[in-house]
Amino acid sequence: MRLLRSTDLALRVLMRLAVAGESSQTTREVAAGMGVPYTHLAKVVAELQHMGLLAARRGRGGGLTLTERGRTVSVGAVVRALEGDGDVVDCEGPTPCPLNSACRLRGALRRAQEAFFASLDPITVADIVAEPTGALLLGISRGADSRDV
Repeated sequence: MRLLRSTDLALRVLMRLAVAGESSQTTREVAAGMGVPYTHLAKVVAELQHMGLLAARRGRGGGLTLTERGRTVSVGAVVRALEGDGDVVDCEGPTPCPLNSACRLRGALRRAQEAFFASLDPITVADIVAEPTGALLLGISRGADSRDV
């Protein structure tokens, strides 16, 4: 299974904010540090905010911070919410599969998809930024910030 680009960006934003602690960063700073277009990241940030995983404050002293829910959320729950629970293949599309009524592949793919999500369920955002990842991520973030100046 391949994640959507927006899901990848969302997970990386959560990781970046998790290691930032209480300090906030603007969406522009995060986008620059991740090397992604601001417009793409702004959409992802809006979705994460809607999900209650991060807080965004406007104006002076504003920025993005991870909520407690964002720190403890299951990676599987984030991926499910962003990817949706649709089928891996479209058996009923514009040209429906002729095997649709008796196909065993669709069920096997559904079980594989659920196993993928289930393997991510016990892992939290805090878990994926534990050492040594957190220190490495902080180093990358600092390096990107110094290049932006």
